[in-house]
Amino acid sequence: MNTTDSVNINTVVDNAKFTPFHWGVLLWCLLIIIFDGYDLVIYGVALPLLMQEWSLGAVEAGLLASTALFGMMFGAMSFGTLSDKLGRKKTIMICVAIFSGFTFLGAFASNPIEFGILRFLAGLGIGGVMPNVVALMTEYAPKRIRSTLVAVMFSGYAIGGMTSALLGAWLVADYGWKIMFYLAGTPLLLLPLLWKFLPESLMFLTKKGETEQVRTFVQKIAPEQNIAPNTQFVLNEVMAGDEAPLRALFQQGRTFSTLMFWVAFFMCLLMVYALGSWLPKLMIQAGYSLGASMLFLFALNIGGMVGAIGGGALSDRFHLKPVLTIMFTVGAIALILLGFNSPQPVLYTLIAIAGAATIGSQILLYTFVAQFYPTTVRSTGMGWASGIGRIGAIVGPVLTGALLTLNLPHQMNFMMIAIPGLIAAVAIFMVNLKVSVDGAKAKQESFANSNVKAVKSSAH
Repeated sequence: MNTTDSVNINTVVDNAKFTPFHWGVLLWCLLIIIFDGYDLVIYGVALPLLMQEWSLGAVEAGLLASTALFGMMFGAMSFGTLSDKLGRKKTIMICVAIFSGFTFLGAFASNPIEFGILRFLAGLGIGGVMPNVVALMTEYAPKRIRSTLVAVMFSGYAIGGMTSALLGAWLVADYGWKIMFYLAGTPLLLLPLLWKFLPESLMFLTKKGETEQVRTFVQKIAPEQNIAPNTQFVLNEVMAGDEAPLRALFQQGRTFSTLMFWVAFFMCLLMVYALGSWLPKLMIQAGYSLGASMLFLFALNIGGMVGAIGGGALSDRFHLKPVLTIMFTVGAIALILLGFNSPQPVLYTLIAIAGAATIGSQILLYTFVAQFYPTTVRSTGMGWASGIGRIGAIVGPVLTGALLTLNLPHQMNFMMIAIPGLIAAVAIFMVNLKVSVDGAKAKQESFANSNVKAVKSSAH
């Protein structure tokens, strides 16, 4: 009698120790996100010189800024869905080639229209790479540190943004704005290394029946696991109806939670971009100097990094749902308090808390969505949530600009920006964990058990 062993991939990944292989996945994903962040912030660095060179007004400059955001919206939706069919690795490489190549070509634009088209095309790649890198990291991360690893990886966004700003400060004065766009072509040179070292999604390979590759990766993730030559690899979370990724977002009782994620993403990104665009201006209106106002922006981003990594660690201990609900609520309170005159240390603290609740929460939202949906629809779920969020990113700066034209009292401005935070807190609170991957353990285990029995009985 020849019995065939069955190994559940999800269980192996969930229970794995952190190995050098995990370090490799984390570092490559981090590097991609750093370049992604660099390419997104590059426009702000070049903006003053572009406005001068092409005689752009504030409205035209704002519209030019939004071209990349529109690209990101379409990129997140389309490439998120594509990767569930094509695989994470290929889709990530396509996106890196797109955002790097078209940002590089931006240096050769001779007028605002050409530049805007290139920024839109670069935005497709910037928006498309994000959900896929998060999905890949989520699929390889051991369960006990999953949220922390995704948050650490995502902090590369802030590193990329800061790198862009620092390089801009050193290089643009001497070499002009184009140098920043030439440097953005660097990831194109790294594509062969990405192809060699970035692993394909283990869940995707298992689904496709690539047994040899799956065996290789399993032995790297769990070296202590004894894999027999005739081992069958199974997944525990493909349920009927999840084969069509977009439709699956609204099946298995997920409709309400999917909509709540979309609301939370929209509100969160509205706040991130409203504060990122207008915080210095708001603080100048409140009577602070330009230098102090720029430091407030730095405090916002530092708060974002601390909030993401600290929130990730808390989420691994408790759960993403209560952590995010509390972060959004505390952030809204901090924004309301910013409207009142406070001593400088208190102000910096409040702004850092606001950064943690907006930038930090945005990163944790990706993690929550990644853990909520099954592998088969993970990138689609994140891509669509991220795409809807991008609408908030486009609306945020415009709404805040309109708000400032009303000449409302300083307190009212911050109160209006705080409202989306409270809406996001309520939306996350309403997400139904019973229909998530974590909440469907019983179903999954019975599915896995039936798989094992089927494999063993077929081997008799």
